[in-house]
Amino acid sequence: MADVYPELHLLIAGAPLGGDGRTQEDVLNPATEEVLGRLPHATTQDLDDALAAAERGFAQWRAVPPQERGRIIKRAADLLRERADAIAHTATRESGKPLTETRIETAMSADILEWYAEEGRRAYGRVLMTRVPGTRMTVRKEPVGPVAAFAPWNFPLGNPARKLGAALAAGCSCILKPAEETPASGLAVAQALLDAGLPKDALSVVFGVPDAISRHLLGSPIIRKLSFTGSVAVGKHLMKLAADGMKRTTMELGGHAPVLVFGDVDVEKVLNESAAAKFRNAGQVCVSPTRFYVHESIHERFAQGFAERARAWKVGDGLADGTQMGPLIHARRREAIGAFVRDAEAQGSRVLAGGRPLNQRGYFFQPTVLADVPDKARIMSEEPFGPVAIVNSFSETDAVIREANKFPFGLAAFAFTQNLAIANRLGDALEAGMVGVNTFRISVPDSPFGGIKESGHGSEEGIEGLEACLVTKFVSEA
Repeated sequence: MADVYPELHLLIAGAPLGGDGRTQEDVLNPATEEVLGRLPHATTQDLDDALAAAERGFAQWRAVPPQERGRIIKRAADLLRERADAIAHTATRESGKPLTETRIETAMSADILEWYAEEGRRAYGRVLMTRVPGTRMTVRKEPVGPVAAFAPWNFPLGNPARKLGAALAAGCSCILKPAEETPASGLAVAQALLDAGLPKDALSVVFGVPDAISRHLLGSPIIRKLSFTGSVAVGKHLMKLAADGMKRTTMELGGHAPVLVFGDVDVEKVLNESAAAKFRNAGQVCVSPTRFYVHESIHERFAQGFAERARAWKVGDGLADGTQMGPLIHARRREAIGAFVRDAEAQGSRVLAGGRPLNQRGYFFQPTVLADVPDKARIMSEEPFGPVAIVNSFSETDAVIREANKFPFGLAAFAFTQNLAIANRLGDALEAGMVGVNTFRISVPDSPFGGIKESGHGSEEGIEGLEACLVTKFVSEA
């Protein structure tokens, strides 16, 4: 039922394990601060059991023909659609984001699984021209092995779907650690796969202290690949752990997306799209547009228009009708955003809208617009991950490209212009794994999702996401 929060548990080889004899923590609704449930932490024995299951499950699942694997994953996508209302309500309670967003995310997650169900059949190899009569040379694609997947809280359904869809479609088993803030959402995706017929040993779900779990899983020779979405600092730490076992890694790390707005655009249209993109999930989106560089001819109009929209944005409980933006995920995030804004003010920035927490229960922060933010402000070089838009001016194209590219992030970048020559140039010049020109829509199931520089390496979704879970084998037969 949509109004019932599910009981929380671990899933080890398909078996639910509750809190008896295990450390537990509270899971809170960030809009109300009420306790939703108690989440058990995996013990060392639980993790060893999950590893043993992953080893068994890999041997079993890789032997299943790709067509049958695809049928099972497709059934899971259908189950997500059937359960969409209850799953979306659960995700809203855990993450705080509006119900309209979690319904879209549920549908997106089903689409991702369905796409991988189909693409897994096309992990083709090739036959090479023989150089010696009577010999055969082939290149084969095989699953990399058991995958450890760490998913964050900001897209509690979409991130597990990306990681599980790719790994399972390739024939890998998986141990998933969703975020402890949003556990029931990740469990819902996993349960759909198990209910669809996935062998129980092929998927386990664990929770606990992230560093302890990552050290234990990545210290095991059973795990062959790490998939991580999260901060740059944690990503670097996990890469060091993975290096000891030469494990393959896919790292989708932080961003600080620039948006270049030229003077020839339809200002009102771009403002409407910018506000919707910036305040989606309270700005807690890795590809969220953050640094707006606006041509000086329209800068003040754009800044004031952005502020007007921010002040009018409806903030509240994600389950309430009409809510456009929910709370931040926890008190720590709210305090971090406040510190960014206070520092920017101290450095001479203009606060055109917001800038303060809401004086009510829940981890709410006002939609905020800052203008004329100097480089020395922390928010210019550190990802804010919150509902704050920076609106600075520029006058010269070469200079603004340098501004957009000068930080170590390279996940997403955006540009708006009606000049085709400039648009073509920006597609080449902006240093990011994903570039949106006259659009903020840069993610669909069949497109690669990933960054460059300190925003990570490798891609999820698309054929690239499947390839990341496959190894290449050359076989020469005489």
